[in-house]
Amino acid sequence: MEEEKQFLCGVVEGFYGRPWSMDQRKVLFQWMQRWGLNTYLYGPKDDLKHRLLWREVYSSEEEAQLHTLIVEAQSRGLRFVYALSPGQDIVFSSSCDLTLLKRKLKQVSDLGCHAFAILFDDIDHSMCQADSEAFTSFAHAQVTVTNEMYRFLGEPDVFLFCPTEYCGSLCSPSVSKSPYLQTIGEDLLPNITVIWTGSKVISRKLSLDCLAEVESVLQRSPLIWDNLHANDYDSRRLFLGPFTGRDPQIRSHLRGLLLNPNCEFEANYIPLHTLGTWYRTGKEDMKDEECEYCPDRALTAALRDWMEELNQPLQAGRQSSRTDQRVSVVSSRSKTPDRSGSLSTFRATSAVAKLPVFPLNSSSPPSSPPMGKKEREGEKERRHQSGQPTQHPPGSRPGAPTGGGRAQKAQGRGLCGGKGLLSEAQVRLLVGLHYLPHEHGPSAQKLLQDLTWLKTNCHLVSTNGKKTQPQKVDEWRGRASSFLSLCEEIAQLHCSVVGGANRAVLYDLYPYVWDLRNTALVAKAFISWLDGRVMSDSSSLGSWRNCFHWCGKTTGVDVLGVDSEPWVFKGGVSGEVQMLLPISSSSELFTHPPPLFPTSRLYNIRPYHSKDKVELYRMVRQLHLRTQGGQESSVAHPDVIGDRCLGPCLALSPEYSFILEDELGVCGCVLGILDVRSFAKRCQASWIPAMRDKYPPKGNNTHPNTQDLIQLMEEDQGEYPDSLLYHFPSQLRLDALPELVDVSVSRTLITALLTALKANGSQGVFCEVQPTDHQRLEFLTKLGFLEILRGEARSREGVVLGRLL
Repeated sequence: MEEEKQFLCGVVEGFYGRPWSMDQRKVLFQWMQRWGLNTYLYGPKDDLKHRLLWREVYSSEEEAQLHTLIVEAQSRGLRFVYALSPGQDIVFSSSCDLTLLKRKLKQVSDLGCHAFAILFDDIDHSMCQADSEAFTSFAHAQVTVTNEMYRFLGEPDVFLFCPTEYCGSLCSPSVSKSPYLQTIGEDLLPNITVIWTGSKVISRKLSLDCLAEVESVLQRSPLIWDNLHANDYDSRRLFLGPFTGRDPQIRSHLRGLLLNPNCEFEANYIPLHTLGTWYRTGKEDMKDEECEYCPDRALTAALRDWMEELNQPLQAGRQSSRTDQRVSVVSSRSKTPDRSGSLSTFRATSAVAKLPVFPLNSSSPPSSPPMGKKEREGEKERRHQSGQPTQHPPGSRPGAPTGGGRAQKAQGRGLCGGKGLLSEAQVRLLVGLHYLPHEHGPSAQKLLQDLTWLKTNCHLVSTNGKKTQPQKVDEWRGRASSFLSLCEEIAQLHCSVVGGANRAVLYDLYPYVWDLRNTALVAKAFISWLDGRVMSDSSSLGSWRNCFHWCGKTTGVDVLGVDSEPWVFKGGVSGEVQMLLPISSSSELFTHPPPLFPTSRLYNIRPYHSKDKVELYRMVRQLHLRTQGGQESSVAHPDVIGDRCLGPCLALSPEYSFILEDELGVCGCVLGILDVRSFAKRCQASWIPAMRDKYPPKGNNTHPNTQDLIQLMEEDQGEYPDSLLYHFPSQLRLDALPELVDVSVSRTLITALLTALKANGSQGVFCEVQPTDHQRLEFLTKLGFLEILRGEARSREGVVLGRLL
């Protein structure tokens, strides 16, 4: 009998997006050797010479790098499989194309590669006229070429073929009745292995029955190309969970299993570590308690080892040179590659865009504006002192300041920065929030369950909820407190990842922890706002309960079910939290590129409290002075700027005011007005008279500039066109310090306000900016989601920025 062939178990680099670097692949081979894996398949979709330019041979430089990679894999005891994807434009009947295909495979064979794969996945089934005349079917054409290449290479021990119908859902009409698969099974030479992904492109489980069915049709045991951890179909999803849903018993029906993992190399430690545990399960050298594969136990072991890896001082991309102080740009890992400008894998390793490495033990990159003298003194003091925990209002961050200058130290908390160690609890939180495509981890489940319950039962704490039983209110607030704490942990996780020692992990995971941090900031602010601020159903402006399409009613896991592909629902946990908010349809609010310079500053967004007024007035006064470049308008009346810019909203509409704060204190705010028409009437009736009393025109204590501002205060309450208010009944004003490096935080702050306005029935919001206020206009436009509406301007020719909710 022929000796049983080795089960091929390892990694396939076959995703769409930027291929891994040479250094990363060498680290991969070390991991694979350590964990007992034996096969690596090279097939990145965006290596031009693998797919789009498959006819072109590698240059001498590329040959040298590929040879080095092959030798490195073989030195680790790994089988290197070279894959080629000619299916997009090959003419199967063309002797010229076949010659070029042989030339390319011969070149790689001469470099020492002894295992190959021909891939015909993700291509059109149609054939050109010449092929239609030469072959009886599409499958016949593929089999003929594959068999010829197999013979040309000397019938290597490992030769893989990926069919166009590579999973059950792509078979027509079914796996057992597919003419395409039947032709493959009958005509493909018996020692060529067929690649299969399971019942789906991304299969939740691989069952013995389904594998036995495809094994029967193909007349051979397939090799699984496993997309369980692939994330190239969604730029907001990452999968750090364990290898699961594959019983080790399926190995008897398989030639092998190769995992096609996350595009981000550093995200694959746990998936590959647990794959190694799965492969070793049942072998004689395993301990008795490990004879059966347990995903949870495998995850715990992988976490323990990953903790050491996470806290290693590694550079991004794992560059080996200590003198190279430049790293790959975050590249936004969008998985929507610009294929027209992409490079060959071997060229790309030296032509990647760069940005400087900067120490993240500070809150800002070197290019950020310098802080003022008082702020520098405050930060210095904060670094040398530690405060005691203080009492804080509901919805605020424990230890975060709610008043006082930014020059004062942050009470109860030091600056979140420096290269520190991630705790095991934080790593478990990270994994739980980015678990698997069909399954959430414990932390994500709790986040979504609590948010769903709080949303559903928000009537318990509505503005007319006085008749609600106290125990029901306490239950709501108890669960709200638990939810807010989890959001806090997510913010701290982001801070720790950015401030950690491992730059390689940071630059791969940063877009994901940043995205979830921002989403959690909105959700946290909104749940804090719900307590006592949501309107009743009887409100004339609409409400949380009757607002048209105010919120999604199902979570992604409910939408997916067992039979759906994971890309049916976009966004992962961030996307599901978004769907549970009133502005779920405004996807552009949540999809924007992360800043190039990660900041380790810890931010918080919360509803306004009356004690914030002093600090807000101080902030807008400083902003006004910076804009005007002048001195204080009045020593006798230091509140005049704040009274004009913020006073009406804080006095008459405080329920639609949100605060942005960091460790230094308040650094921004956004104020909203739900109904501009009724608000203007209230201002004329109460606010303007109060201002006339506060700033009387008689006497010598009133500065002329103060009188000008009072006049502008009265003009601010003028009428807006009905055509504007019909679409945009609500108004907002945003103020933020220029030291704010991460613009997305201001964007998130506005999103929190839009969520509150939408919950109480608003259909649109606008922001007025004067043409002469270039700084504010530029800042608001930079946020990227406000539509400039000219033509709806007031008599002063102001520019109105608006957005439909």
